Order: sequence, then C-alpha cells, then structure tokens
Amino acid sequence: MVKTSRPEDRTMTHPISRFPVPSLDEMPEDIALRIRKVAEKSGFVPNVFLALAHRPDEFRAFFAYHDALMEREGGLSKAERELIVVATSGLNQCQYCVVAHGAILRIRARNAFIADQVAVNWRKADLSARERAMLAYAEKVALNAQEIGDADHQTLHEAGFSQDEIWDIGAIAAFFGMSNRLVNAGDIRPNDEFYMLGRN
Repeated sequence: MVKTSRPEDRTMTHPISRFPVPSLDEMPEDIALRIRKVAEKSGFVPNVFLALAHRPDEFRAFFAYHDALMEREGGLSKAERELIVVATSGLNQCQYCVVAHGAILRIRARNAFIADQVAVNWRKADLSARERAMLAYAEKVALNAQEIGDADHQTLHEAGFSQDEIWDIGAIAAFFGMSNRLVNAGDIRPNDEFYMLGRN
C-alpha cells in the first residue's frame, strides 16, 4: 500500500500542490510503478512525485535528469551532491527541497546537524575547505552564473575537483534552481516524514 501524507492528519490542512494531483490509478503504468517502488523503499511517497505526475512527459524528463545527476557513479560523493542541493535550495528559499534533501543529506553525511547549518548559511557550517569551494561555485551558478570565469574554475581545480566534477556541481545547482522554482510555483508541501529523518 502506498502511504502519502494526508492533510487531515495535520493540525492545519494544506494540499500537496496547488495543481491537480492524480491518484495512482489515473497515472500511466510506468509512473505508478516508479512511485510504488519509491514507497516500498522509503515507506512513503515524496509529495513531489505525486505533484509532478499530472504532467507525465515532464515527470519522466525531470526524474531522468535528476537520476543522471544524483545517482551516477563516480565523481562527487552522494553526500556532496546533497550538500549542493540543500545549499542552493536554501538560497532559493525552497522549503520543499531544503526539508526533503536536508533529510537525505543528514543520512548520507551521517551528520544530524549539517543540513540545518547549510540551509541557513553554508559559510557558517562545519565544512571542509573542499566543500566550501564547491558550495561557493554552486552559489554562483544559482545566483550569478553570468559572472563565472576562469578564476572560479581554477579555484575548484586547486581544491581537487576534476573537470567532470565541476560540471556536476554546476549542473546540480542549475537543475535544482529549476526544481526550486517549479516547486515554489506549485506550492508543493514537504512530507511530514522528512522532518525527523536522520536526526538520531
């Protein structure tokens, strides 16, 4: 059985999205199957899956690129990838992505504090020099990509990043910039389950 956050379980009701949210029975088979697999793995369905399912072609394209960036082998660690997501989502004031990816970051970094630190102000967070260089570049991609130049890439090379990893930093920051805006426009609500994951 697929568990989803139910508005009636909260003190104040709030829909998952301001746009239509189809039931599993209304979704194309491949999308419903993916959502069921996510539910089996995590114990619940992240609301973004349900909220994007009303546009099947965009759902498939969105998650194909997401997976290509966030699940690929080699290069940046999975924790580093999540650091980028949480930092840039904080800059873009995306509650959903900060809460959801903050939970994933806590689990992948095995650190109960890091996501909150990074979401509020990554410069004050307990980070390594490598991580700081990475997030400085990610921030520039998220907010001022037109200003990126050779010096930015040189700083990353000196911090130990390969050309391929630099592409990943920029691509993740850019992809989640789009995701942050889409989620904010849709008023997609984070699942209650995310808030406490990885805090013990």
